[in-house]
Amino acid sequence: MSKIVKGAASFAVLLAAWQVLALSGLFPASLFPSPVAVAAALAERAASGQLVLDIGASMYRFLIGYVLACASAVLLGLVMGWCTRAWEFLNPIVQFLRPISPVAWLPFIVLWLGIGDIPAIVVIFLAAFFPVLLSTVSAVRRIDPVYLKVSRNFGLTSAATLLKVVLPASFPVIANALHIALGTAWIFLVAGEMAGTQSGLGFLIVDARNNLRADDLLAAIVVIGVLGVLLDWVIKQFESDVNRIWGTGGAEGGRA
Repeated sequence: MSKIVKGAASFAVLLAAWQVLALSGLFPASLFPSPVAVAAALAERAASGQLVLDIGASMYRFLIGYVLACASAVLLGLVMGWCTRAWEFLNPIVQFLRPISPVAWLPFIVLWLGIGDIPAIVVIFLAAFFPVLLSTVSAVRRIDPVYLKVSRNFGLTSAATLLKVVLPASFPVIANALHIALGTAWIFLVAGEMAGTQSGLGFLIVDARNNLRADDLLAAIVVIGVLGVLLDWVIKQFESDVNRIWGTGGAEGGRA
């Protein structure tokens, strides 16, 4: 309850400062609408049903890109962390590709795959993939050797050891990477949706800019922020639930 009150108070201060700045006349109302004008724009778009469609389109693209990136990065990270020689071969390539912004690939993505949902999904995938991959590999390589000795004593196969021992023991580090990747992927969602989509929050921002509708533009930004907070809460709940099942230890140590 204390956190809720503090959060509400901080947003109240932000809204008050926003309203005062809008009333000050420092910027024209057409360029810097007040919270009331933005709320009216949100209500108008919600009443028409378009806001729900935009949110649905963005969430559809985001979830596909993010889930595919996390699933493939965790599986590949487990294998690469386990197979040290393979990772030593691939690591330079990963380190070369990792710093490249997903937006830099957009022209090629559009040329190769066309416009629509796919470019946005690919951009989200790229934004989430590398943080999860690198964290998973690091977590696997730092597994406490005691866990591996116990698994060998029980006669577990390599596949069973990865899924039943290594993955649960590495999960605290992986969960942190999933959390970071979610925020990164959500940031790049808007950029991906600017590449030829006709729906979604990114398209709403572009459309509002082209029509000089600052109220719609700020309304889209507010919705993006709210959804980002909700997604952050969901990933925290997921992390908490899995930790409750698997436990939270086992990320320290090193692999022999």
